Amino acid sequence: MHIERASQPVGVAVGSEVFASDRVLTGPASSVGITLRDNTLLTEGANSVLDLNKFAFNTTTYDGALDVSIKRGSLAVVDGKLAKANPEAVRYSTPTTTLGVRGTEFIIEVGGSGETDH
Repeated sequence: MHIERASQPVGVAVGSEVFASDRVLTGPASSVGITLRDNTLLTEGANSVLDLNKFAFNTTTYDGALDVSIKRGSLAVVDGKLAKANPEAVRYSTPTTTLGVRGTEFIIEVGGSGETDH
């Protein structure tokens, strides 16, 4: 598993921070759990590519935005405070579909080779 930040690989360990515009890649025998500041839980499965396109969250007003793209593989989501307070501000995309949030837990799977270009 590794993170690409500005198209450069970044070393990771348990507790590493993930930032908006990061790409998170997992290998054949790896997965990763990401907890965002609003308590959204993202679990990326093996052989996956996830782009955290945008994340902003105000801990007082619960305003903000979340935009995630799963390019390949799988992503399990448990929504946090942002999606519960402002569901229209949260978007998950695949190469062929954009999902709006209307529930609290779901799984996205992208079959095939997916898009892996930077």
